Amino acid sequence: MKILFQGDSITDAHRDKNDYHDLGVGYPKYAAEAIANRHPGTEFEFIDLGISGHKTEDLRARWQKDCIDIQPDVVSILIGVNDTWHRAGDRDWIPNEVYEENYRYLLTEIKEKTNAKIIIIEQFLLPVPDKEYFREDLDPKIQITRKLAREFADVFIPTDGIFAASCIGEEPTVWASDGVHPTEAGARLIARHYADAFDKIFLSVK
Repeated sequence: MKILFQGDSITDAHRDKNDYHDLGVGYPKYAAEAIANRHPGTEFEFIDLGISGHKTEDLRARWQKDCIDIQPDVVSILIGVNDTWHRAGDRDWIPNEVYEENYRYLLTEIKEKTNAKIIIIEQFLLPVPDKEYFREDLDPKIQITRKLAREFADVFIPTDGIFAASCIGEEPTVWASDGVHPTEAGARLIARHYADAFDKIFLSVK
């Protein structure tokens, strides 16, 4: 069973770009370990093609080569925070319509050109003071991600809400020191929810 992790630096997680089976040190590594342990009778191929700094438009530009040609059985996408972050300096936000068009393209291509099950992981931001103003752009785009998940996803991981809940009684820096890039604890938290989400579709893929 071929599982493809796609996204930005959170998925990249310092992986070896010369070996797409290298899962870096982030949630793909821990998710793969959990999935393999839960399903010992299944042979898995885990592929990580997250690239640091990428936005929805960057995924779109490489989607044929880095998704469709691979023909995964399961593809997960965690993208969107850079669509906000890279324009945050002067608040020259990417229009919501453009974000939706790019993301919809990725999902439509999967549906039309592969048989893959889709796991959508929503973009997230933990409450850190220097990025609080990101919310004016991030929140509407999270709502778009959720809308697209209802339309396209086989499973959805509401990561922004998960981290919001996890910050009750814990400092946000426990999970992500800069509010975006997970610590090991944050990566393991995502991975646990990922493995749970995968279990929901496992029998339909097998």
